[in-house]
Formats: sequence, C-alpha cells, structure tokens
Amino acid sequence: MSLIRPEAAAALKKWREAIIGGIILMFNIQLAASSSGLLRGIALAGVLIGAALFIEGVRRARFPDESGGVGVVDVDERQVSYFGPHGGGAISLNEMARVKVRTTADGPNSSDFFWEFTDREGQRLTIPGDAENASALFDALTALPGADYEAVIRASGSTDAAEYLVWEAAQKGSH
Repeated sequence: MSLIRPEAAAALKKWREAIIGGIILMFNIQLAASSSGLLRGIALAGVLIGAALFIEGVRRARFPDESGGVGVVDVDERQVSYFGPHGGGAISLNEMARVKVRTTADGPNSSDFFWEFTDREGQRLTIPGDAENASALFDALTALPGADYEAVIRASGSTDAAEYLVWEAAQKGSH
C-alpha cells in the first residue's frame, strides 16, 4: 500500500533535483543570514551549490519525459548511440554539425518528439524523445557550447509539426 498516488510520485521524482537544490539553497541562505566568519563563508558556498542544483533541476524537469518508447539511448565517451527495433546508430559529439528537435501532431498516443543529430558528413541519427534513457541526451548537450535548451523546452510543449534548432557548429572561417 502506497501513501502517495503514482502520478504524484512520478512528479516528485521528476522534480527531485530542483527540490533538493531549493532545500539546500534556502537552508544556506538562512545560515548565511544568521552567522558570521568562516561559517558564513561556508554557507555562501552552499548558497551557490544550492542555486546551481535548483537551476539545473528545473531545466532537466522541463525536458520531455521518458515514457517507455522504443529503443535505448546510450551516451558514453562523447558518443551518442541509439539502439532501436528497426535500426539505430551512433554519432560522435566531436563530429556533430547540428542538433534539431522535430515534433509531430500525432499526439500523446504515439511518439511525437524526435531528436535529430547530424554529423559533418551529413549522416543523421534520429532518436525518439521517449526512448529509454533519452534524458542522457540532455547531458550530451552540455558538451555543445551555446546549445539552446529553451528550444528543447519549447519543442516538448509543441502539439504541432515543427522543427527546432538546438545547436549548430560554427562555420569554418567565421568569427
């Protein structure tokens, strides 16, 4: 017997990093305000850590859920791999040229959010947003300077067919 509804437990799990960061942040703000000297310095460091956890937790929680879609994602050694029932592949972050998110109007009964990774040779790897371990793709984006996390968040709320550019490599020779 569970004391909490499964939907509430899932929401808490999704937002847990932000919740923990918020608790650390609030505790250390109070500690910094009521102390001095070395303890205040430690509390101020705790404020920075709590704020970073909170911001990162909110960013991650706003990304689309993994909800039992087809295939499995693996991100290891700067390489994104996808293994699906009808194919898959791998692409190196070092050879990445573009990352897009494509949405469809298919709705909640089928996958309607797809990551599209394209390398410098034009080879493309498409990954359903609800594939197992798709949240690891968020970690892969951190290796791409200037990645537009807000584009992913806008795409996750889209109910229309659209494309969102998340990141594109700088053209050679441009400043």
